[in-house]
Amino acid sequence: MNKLTFDEYADQYDTWFLKNKNVLDSEVALLAYCLQEPGRALSVGCGSGLFEKMLQQDYGIAIREGIEPAEGMRIIARKRGMDVRPGTAEDADMGADEYDTILFNGTPSYISDLKKAFANAYRALKPGGRLLVLDVPKESSYALLYTLGRHIGTWDHPVFSGAAPENVYPIEFVKAANWRTTPEKAALLEEVGFHSLSYAQTLTHHPVYSNMQKEAPTPGYDRGDYVCICAVK
Repeated sequence: MNKLTFDEYADQYDTWFLKNKNVLDSEVALLAYCLQEPGRALSVGCGSGLFEKMLQQDYGIAIREGIEPAEGMRIIARKRGMDVRPGTAEDADMGADEYDTILFNGTPSYISDLKKAFANAYRALKPGGRLLVLDVPKESSYALLYTLGRHIGTWDHPVFSGAAPENVYPIEFVKAANWRTTPEKAALLEEVGFHSLSYAQTLTHHPVYSNMQKEAPTPGYDRGDYVCICAVK
């Protein structure tokens, strides 16, 4: 994960989501739909704790523990009441058989060795525990837009006129990402021992239109620009 990027632009992260409130609400709804009763839960790469704050506020779901490598993000998350310690998904000591649920919400695209991160989470989960992996899939319209933006290096280009959202994701975060397909992530989960994978999705409209209204989650991963994989230990 590019820790420096998230340290430098921590405030921009929250600002973008709050300018795209229906996108944020749709993604939080997907997370709540998949979490249900999380038990003892850990959010890996919790960022500023914005999603965790909204889970508590809108759904009564409390996620208190987090791991976050970027100091700027940790400071904000702690102000929101989270117990956040430094570390990366690959190397943080999460213990063994400690958690009922572990979240990788929006983090997989910023994890260099995703298989190692999944194996670390597998060790930390109790038998029967669940890992929730939520992200923008490489094959989605959002990721295709972001990939083009990364190659051009700026959103200030005629090719994006009428094709990019009014408040588009900061280019600094786009440049730091490595998008993966849903089947790629599913294969890595199974390789480290997870089973009984299930899927849910949201943001099924084109990025230009996805912030017009909050969207309810649906099963599957064939058309959503934000997808949750739920895997069982």
